[in-house]
Amino acid sequence: MSLSCCVNAAVSISTEIWEACKGPRWRSRKGDRITVKDIEDFEKSYKDSEEELADIKAAYVDFEGDMDRIMESVLCVDYTDEPRIRKIIEKAIDSREVPSYKAFVKESKKKMIARKRRAEKEAKEAEKTKDELGLGGEDDLKALIQSRNKDRQKEMDDFLAQLEAKYGNNAKKGGKKTAAKKGRK
Repeated sequence: MSLSCCVNAAVSISTEIWEACKGPRWRSRKGDRITVKDIEDFEKSYKDSEEELADIKAAYVDFEGDMDRIMESVLCVDYTDEPRIRKIIEKAIDSREVPSYKAFVKESKKKMIARKRRAEKEAKEAEKTKDELGLGGEDDLKALIQSRNKDRQKEMDDFLAQLEAKYGNNAKKGGKKTAAKKGRK
């Protein structure tokens, strides 16, 4: 599984993935926590399975052969899988399991190249974002979240200290006299 695939999946989770993740196969022994290993195991079992084959055919029919949308909707697929996906669809067309759509059969090379470039650009952006955030695994993400929480706590403490410095001293100088002080005069 490519890093960009993991990052893209984490950043933009689709409804189908969300529904799949809520299913029993996505529940770990620890509860509802899903790990990177769980995702990798799912990808290994899903690729070249009957379920994937059915999903590819359904996406092909739903999107009337539009490979851009097919590649975006099928789980665990990136641009390097396109030749494999094309062969599966071509085989299904030859065996008359699915109809032949003009958008698929007559797709231009230019459109294929543009799709590949977009995917490569997204992968580079995902890698850059990962490096900027200092992520390399689950522990790094956990450390990043904890670090941000500490930063927020420090900012809140600083804010409260500023308020106390600004308004805390003024309360002693002025304000109402207590009943005890009034009674002494």
